[in-house]
Amino acid sequence: MLKRLNIYFKEMYPIIPRLLLGGIVFFEIYFIILLNNGVTDFHITAAEFIGGFTVFSFLCWLRIADDFKDYELDCRLFRERPLPSGRVTKKDLAIFISLLIAVTVLLNVCFMNNIPFFVFLYVYGTLMSMWFFQKKKIQKSLPLALVTHNPVQMIMNIYIISFTCIKYGLSAFTLTTVLAAFTLYFPALIWEISRKIKAPEDETEYVTYSKLFGYRRATRFVLILTIADIITNFLLVYRLSWLSVLALFINVCWMTWKFIEYIHDPHKFRLVEKVERYTYIQESIMLLTVGGYIAFAR
Repeated sequence: MLKRLNIYFKEMYPIIPRLLLGGIVFFEIYFIILLNNGVTDFHITAAEFIGGFTVFSFLCWLRIADDFKDYELDCRLFRERPLPSGRVTKKDLAIFISLLIAVTVLLNVCFMNNIPFFVFLYVYGTLMSMWFFQKKKIQKSLPLALVTHNPVQMIMNIYIISFTCIKYGLSAFTLTTVLAAFTLYFPALIWEISRKIKAPEDETEYVTYSKLFGYRRATRFVLILTIADIITNFLLVYRLSWLSVLALFINVCWMTWKFIEYIHDPHKFRLVEKVERYTYIQESIMLLTVGGYIAFAR
């Protein structure tokens, strides 16, 4: 079973990079909240690392749940993937994710201060895995699936925000917390839509936003989301570093140009690849801003 699981995670959810991602997501929001509230005396304990692990664990569960939900479709369109190909079994994944969830629950109960938010996160994830008991309606509608499933990223952000605010006695309802809830929600939304935008000749049986609305209209919508996303970033970092605002502005100008290029010629590149590069640069700037401010403040 371990060999089969290794195949799955190597191809579908590389563990080490995703663990690092979980930590990055947690600490980016954590420090953004603290620094915007003028808190520079941090008390890092095991709880912060468990929070990062929870992000990793939750996203891993969603990845496996998606493979279970889309199994029949994947058997037709993506037979080379580990689960449809039989290189890993449903039983393997069910055993692994059951153990992972059990460990995550135990750690949160023992160390975290925001159990109600943790419960809400996992209840929402459970409802997602069951199509909110409306499989026939949601599975056939890509926009409806987006509306019901994508908010989970914001709920995960709120899980992090709640821990930070409770630990440091900060107000939970401020412009900073609202912006922080959106700051990693938008990139997830942008990526989710972009990966389902294709040139007309590349369309298959798989339903995409470009098939439903046309690639030009879908691309323009992602451009609007990208602009909304960068505004939240500007508002969160302008008090920390104007240099970061400039770097973010240059990055979004480059991405805007790529959107325009794609609208004129969708065969030039895959849109999602440019979106991923933009997002990596954007989040790197945010992390460097936080790290630089912490080093200067101390």
